[in-house]
Amino acid sequence: MAEINTEINLSEEDPSKTEAVETEAAAAKGSEQVTEKTSDQASGESHTYPELIKGFIKWFIIAVIVGIVVGLVGTAFNKALGFANDFRNSNSWTIFVMPLAGLVIVFLYTICGLSKDPGTNNIIKGARSDEEVSIKLAPLIFIATFLTHITGGSAGREGAALQIGGSVASPFGKLFRLDKKELSTLIMCGMSAGFSALFGTPVAAAVFAVEVTIIAAAQYSALVPCMVSAVTAVVVAKSFGVEAESFIVKGIPSLGEGSVPDLLRVTLLGAACAAVSVLFCFAIHNSGKIYKKYIKNDYVRVVAGGVIVILLTLIVGNRDYNGAGMNVIERAFEGEAFPIAFLLKILFTALTLGAGFKGGEIVPSFFTGATFGCFFGGLIGLDPSFGAAVGLLAVFCGVTNCPFATIILSIELFGAAGLVFYALAIAISYMLSGYWGLYSAQKFYQSKLKPMKYFARKDT
Repeated sequence: MAEINTEINLSEEDPSKTEAVETEAAAAKGSEQVTEKTSDQASGESHTYPELIKGFIKWFIIAVIVGIVVGLVGTAFNKALGFANDFRNSNSWTIFVMPLAGLVIVFLYTICGLSKDPGTNNIIKGARSDEEVSIKLAPLIFIATFLTHITGGSAGREGAALQIGGSVASPFGKLFRLDKKELSTLIMCGMSAGFSALFGTPVAAAVFAVEVTIIAAAQYSALVPCMVSAVTAVVVAKSFGVEAESFIVKGIPSLGEGSVPDLLRVTLLGAACAAVSVLFCFAIHNSGKIYKKYIKNDYVRVVAGGVIVILLTLIVGNRDYNGAGMNVIERAFEGEAFPIAFLLKILFTALTLGAGFKGGEIVPSFFTGATFGCFFGGLIGLDPSFGAAVGLLAVFCGVTNCPFATIILSIELFGAAGLVFYALAIAISYMLSGYWGLYSAQKFYQSKLKPMKYFARKDT
């Protein structure tokens, strides 16, 4: 990372490193460079009520259209992956086709000129108006993720959904003649709609899209469009029978005079999950580098990766770590988790994505957090089911650096009964995971330890 005034960048050349941020004081010093001019500029962009109403109507219409289109595509994507997982589970031989699927994926990305595709990072940059998002990305990530899942690669779907949503939404920029700043909001609408259509959590999806681009400097102007797109997309998905994800959590502690031991246990689990999230990010970022160091050719590399995943699957003796692994996550909420399941999922996912297969990292992070939380939570005296919930949330926050979206996600997935405990673990994981993250395109607007100093506007 490098310190640039008020932003702390995750280096794209080495997104896993944080050594460039020498001290928290240095980061805080950078953030103190915010001037009174910034405040004046913000106040100078205020709008009259007629302008606000006009803008609301404009973005409401755009967001509904984006929500419908992305919702339809997201529904098709969800159905396709459902078929892929069912077919793979019923036909164990499909895993042996994984190297061939890898060759097809690399070929498709090469002929489309996206052989160096940065994945979700490209969408995040598009949401900041730093880069254009190609419409070609949507069909590519759709097909590539399908091939990865049907042959047993360890990958998720929500990360791919962010790419599909952002890519599908991007052409509407020209249709509605949006400027560069407005295009940023449009991409966020697509991201929120894609996430919402697949996972069925519209509020978390909207806040995640707003929060993930620049940490601690969310673009709240995009909140209404993102919320409208997310709600529209989830309604579309539900109309086609796509069910929202939800889990039953057992053993939630009560908050009262005797809750101190449980609060301390949750604190410990949150801190441990921060370490797991760092390990997850480290593995994801460095697996590709290791592959490329020893295997230069893209086609040879993806075949080698497929063969390695096949061999590991045969060694493990089951298919728990192939595909997204939602069945394993569900077992964790029943209180059952293999002690090193989280480590194996990290390994399988890193080897799959690092080799050149496509898919998301979010569900694998859910898998990692739920299985670790179930196991470690049980060790320290928490109900394993409740530990799985805390672990899922804390690891997700640690790898995405989106605490507010994660808190909302906790309510949409588990209900509000354990909110205080979940929020505690989420906040701890956010802070202790440091400046690691899945997405190198993220920017940290301020330090995680010292708050930014805001200067009051001087009236003249």
